[in-house]
Amino acid sequence: MLDIKFIRENKDLITEAARKKRIKFNVDDLLKADDKRKELLAEIEKKRANQNEVSQRIPQIQDDSAKKELFSQMKILKDELQKEEEELKEIMKTWQILMLSVPNVPDVSVPEGDTDADNKEVKVWGEIPKFDFQVKDHIEIMERLDLADFETGAKVAGFRGYFLKNEGAELEFAVWQLAIDLFRSKHPEYSMMLVPSLVRREALLGTGFLPQGEDDLYKTQDADYLAGTAEVATMGYFADKILDKKDLPKKVLAFSPAFRREAGSYSKDVKGLYRVHEFMKFEQVILCEASHEESVKNHEELLANSEDILQTLELPYHVVVNCGGDLGIGQVKKYDIETWMPSKNKYGETHSCSYFHDFQCRRLNIRYKDTDGKMKFTHSLNNTAVATPRILIQIIENNQQADGSVKVPKALQKYMGGKEFIGKK
Repeated sequence: MLDIKFIRENKDLITEAARKKRIKFNVDDLLKADDKRKELLAEIEKKRANQNEVSQRIPQIQDDSAKKELFSQMKILKDELQKEEEELKEIMKTWQILMLSVPNVPDVSVPEGDTDADNKEVKVWGEIPKFDFQVKDHIEIMERLDLADFETGAKVAGFRGYFLKNEGAELEFAVWQLAIDLFRSKHPEYSMMLVPSLVRREALLGTGFLPQGEDDLYKTQDADYLAGTAEVATMGYFADKILDKKDLPKKVLAFSPAFRREAGSYSKDVKGLYRVHEFMKFEQVILCEASHEESVKNHEELLANSEDILQTLELPYHVVVNCGGDLGIGQVKKYDIETWMPSKNKYGETHSCSYFHDFQCRRLNIRYKDTDGKMKFTHSLNNTAVATPRILIQIIENNQQADGSVKVPKALQKYMGGKEFIGKK
């Protein structure tokens, strides 16, 4: 959410932000609603003041007819006030919906474009593996080595269900342990949290996943939601808190199960582990002071942390900067890391790295007291550290061997009892 004063003073900037993000939003509709809101608030305040004044005068009046006249006036005033308060309620609903729909202003470095096809490559790391045999996809490899069961997964859990088995399950546990060890040794300033995936609507509104992302969320019979990332609960943890500036930036490595309906992708990647409804995710979250420079610095740090994990796993990847049409409503700038998938002969997204300025923190009321004594909203950032089981696709496919076995990346071998190969005869 943006400050209404900022929106009024930068109407053209908001209009341009909506255009660049390909979001349908008319800032004039919001400003008209805000004008009406302020007009009604002023009228209501004036009438309430008048009501209070008359209430104080009545006990001092001795003349019964004069009292009767004032009571009559008060009745008219009360009716008018009640009518305007009802009108204000409706205007406030409209105003709040429009305020939640205002897109954040993208950074000037964000390229033009409509979809992820228009994202711009900014970095490439690692050698694309060359195979002297027919490359297999992760589904065939995992089923043949008894690492996964997709058929029973669909039978038990429905569309996109899966079971990880034997070394397939071990491999996922190993990735988690690697992530924890890397952060413990290299980034001890990140506090670790296990966070809930079952969250209330307010946390999703605060982080910007609602109202626009409703279709991709699972909802319970109690009107709570299953979040698609640990970012939601982590940000919710800090809601309505005032942080000490000396404690900023606040850095968290959060872990939780995650759930996504994949509502807009029924025909995409319907088999295997790429688009599953239930997965596990380590998420990096940073809260920093209200400074663009600090946000940019921390954004690059988050990106580097995730690159380090992929480099440790020796997986080739590239980094793209997302175009305007591929940004969410709240994001100022976003990088995606896409890791090489041999079976598709292309990169596939494994990480999403974003910063928001104060967009989320204003919604969630996360503040700090600056050195000048003023309260300010913090800035927020996040990035995937690693998400499983998706990363298993790249690990297995990039390390497949001619004899049908899979080489275990050196960094994971110690977490798998020293095992160097899966399925080696």
